[in-house]
Formats: sequence, structure tokens, C-alpha cells
Amino acid sequence: MKKISFPVFGPLLLAALLPFAGCQSATSPTAPDIAPARISDHVVRTRIAGLDVIVCKTGVQEVVTFHGSLPAGDRFAPAGNVAVPTLVGEMLDKGTTRQDKFAIADQLDGVGASLSFDTGTSTLEFSGKCLRKDMPLVIGLLAEQLRTPAFSPEELTKLKQQLTGYFQRQMESTDYRAGLAYSEALYPPGHPNYVPPTEAMLAGIKAATVDDLKKFHAQYYGPVQCTIVAVGDVDVTALQTEIARAFSGWTGGVKLDPAAKALPALTAKTQPVFMPEKTSVTVLWGQATGLKYTDPDTLALRVGTAILGSGFTGRLMATVRNTEGLTYGIGAGVANDMFTDGDWRISATFAPGLLEKGLSSTKRELTNWFAQGVTADELARRKTNLAGSFQVGLATTDGLAGALLAAVNRGLDVTWLDEYPTRIRALTLEQVNGAIKKYLRTDSFVLVEAGTLPGTEPKAK
Repeated sequence: MKKISFPVFGPLLLAALLPFAGCQSATSPTAPDIAPARISDHVVRTRIAGLDVIVCKTGVQEVVTFHGSLPAGDRFAPAGNVAVPTLVGEMLDKGTTRQDKFAIADQLDGVGASLSFDTGTSTLEFSGKCLRKDMPLVIGLLAEQLRTPAFSPEELTKLKQQLTGYFQRQMESTDYRAGLAYSEALYPPGHPNYVPPTEAMLAGIKAATVDDLKKFHAQYYGPVQCTIVAVGDVDVTALQTEIARAFSGWTGGVKLDPAAKALPALTAKTQPVFMPEKTSVTVLWGQATGLKYTDPDTLALRVGTAILGSGFTGRLMATVRNTEGLTYGIGAGVANDMFTDGDWRISATFAPGLLEKGLSSTKRELTNWFAQGVTADELARRKTNLAGSFQVGLATTDGLAGALLAAVNRGLDVTWLDEYPTRIRALTLEQVNGAIKKYLRTDSFVLVEAGTLPGTEPKAK
């Protein structure tokens, strides 16, 4: 379902670059004690039954992890009903035309395997994990759920009730409400990162019919831009054979098309969202960047931003939280730029009584960072940290599968995972500080405050 992107107060820069332990050649019988230097040398990539299939055998024993996606996210919602993509994605595990959800769950539970589906802004994402011997079963169930969901009227009625309750509860979250307001302020309707009002989602959930879901599924689900990544103790030939069997004859789907860029605001704007009886205020402060992840200056801007606000070593946490004690948590990051241009934001939570002081301190740190740039020492330390943590942190099958999928979804080759540490180390002080100045307009940032705001009362209805 639609996610409100709200960075946590930790390492924001590499959210999609998950841990990697190194791949083995498909013919290598055992895992080396030390990860090989190049990941891409051990990746087998083929097109099978129209799907982009990426396989990497690692040293983990017996376990296989799958990650995948296809373009069927919220940006493809039909006119008049923003809820349809989410409903379709949520119905995939509610039974197929061959068997109900209980039969599917019994098969997965019986072998300790898992499969899950999630609808994002641009894609339907799926993931799974199983033992090597159960790979045929899980691939078969994955194909069955993607290709032939039942769309049972009874299950749809239950799902509508569940989602209605979920979104109603979300409306009480300061993080959620801040994310909604921030999206509305930065992105125009029609942009893939624009989040429709919750009222529109609730109305869409209520109005959607089984025929609406079937029509969307027929139009957008298919192999055209579907990717499956498998990592772990993989028999490459057996996996390829099983995918060919399970997905044979599947047709359709769409490709992701470029979207018009969102432009930064020309003047500063404050957007208060009053919520009574809240113990904290969520703050989002920033702008649209106009940058996709693959744009040349993105990495430099991300590294500079990490120096300002990534984790406890970032300037914001070190000063606003640790030294001054004004916030529960604070960070800065770049988001929403995998498939289209994204945004830059500072995110923080403050007690209502500390909001004014907290914002003042945050603005001071932002102004100093923007005006003076990062220092050579800061850049050297951050580059060492990022390159090192990337190389040693990709240590799980989940992490590697996610990183490979993220790379190809961004339009990058799998070789990018090998090149990343070198690209980080090659960044210069001039490139990082230049990107900060080139793409950020701190005098016209959008400021969203959601919570029980001092001196503010709710608007009269």
C-alpha cells in the first residue's frame, strides 16, 4: 500500500543498499572465508519467460531468498480510484483461482517458507525465503499468486474493512500526517511521488469492485518489466528451469515511463498540521531536488547530506540532540529518487514546548552547513565509513537480493555494486559542496509541522 516516506534517525544515505557477503560462482562448491572482490563476476542474469532473472550463489547453506518487482504501483491508479493498485496487491495472498489462502498458507508453513507482497509508489514488490529443496514449491506459488489471484468478493470485503481501519489509525500519527502534507507541498497531483489525500484513498477503498481489480490486474501484471532476484544456496539451472515452467505463457505488463520533474518552491512555506493531545511534533523541512538516483550529482549530494544528518555522527544529532538535548531524534536525507526525481528533507521530532528552540537550533546547523560546506576531514571520515560499511555490511541474503534489485530498478547494471566504493572514494570536496549549493535552496524550503503546535488551534469546520 502507499507508503509515506519518512526517514528514520539513522543511516539514511544507503537505505536501499543492503548488506552483502559476496557471491560465489554457480559452479563453486563451497563458500570462501573471505568475500570475493567483485559481486558482478558471480551474478548470472538471463531473460526467462519474459522476466529478468538475476541469480547469485553465496556461501549460505540451504537457504534461498527472493526479491522482485513489477510496475503496478500506485502511480498507475485508474482515474477516479486511487485505491485500486493497493487493493490488487493486498489481494494477491488471499487465494488464487486454484486454491484458497488457507491451502497456500499451509503449504508455506509446512516447509517454513514465506512469501509476501507490497504495493509501492511505482512497483508491486514481492519477496520470499525458503530452503533450497523447497524452491520449486515457492516459485510455483509465487507465479500462481501473481498470475491468477481469485479476487474473491468475500475476501475483498474483509480487506476493505482492514484497510479502512488502517488508514483511519494512520490519521492519528504525526509522522503520517507530516508525510502527507510534505508530499502535497512538494509534488503536484499526477507526479509519482504525490500522495493522494487519505479521504480519496478511503473513498476509493469503499467504491472499488472486483471488476475494477481484475481490470487493473489484466492491464499491469505481466513479465514486461518484471524482475526476480534469487540469492543464497541456489542451484542456478534448477531455478531457471522452474521459473520457465511456472511463468510459461504469462504475457502483458508495462514499462515505467519517465515522469515530469517536480520543481523546488520559489518561496518559503510553513504548513502546520494541528493534531490535539499529541506528545510530540513531527517536522519535515526541505524541497524537491529534481534529481534521480542515477543523475551525476546525486551521490555527491547524498554524501554531503550524510555529513549533516546521518546517524549519531551527523552534525544534527551531535548538536541538536546530544549537546543541546532538544529532540527525540533528527536526521537529513534524500528520498523517493529510485524511479523519478526525489526530495531532500530534514526530519525531526520535538516536544511541543521545545519546538521553537529545536527549530532554531536546526536552522542554525543547516545554515552553517549550507554556507560553509563540509570540511575535508568530515568528507574523508564519511567516505571511509560509507565505503567500508557498504563492503562489510552486505552480509545477508536479504540484503544482497535487495541491493541487486535496487540497482536494476534504478536503471543500473549489477556492476554498480562493485563500483560503489570506488565512486565514493573518488568524490572531491568541490563536488560535494558544489552539489549542495547547486541543488538546494534553503531560503525557500517547505516546513511541515504536525502535532499539538503551541499557540495553534485546529481550523473550524
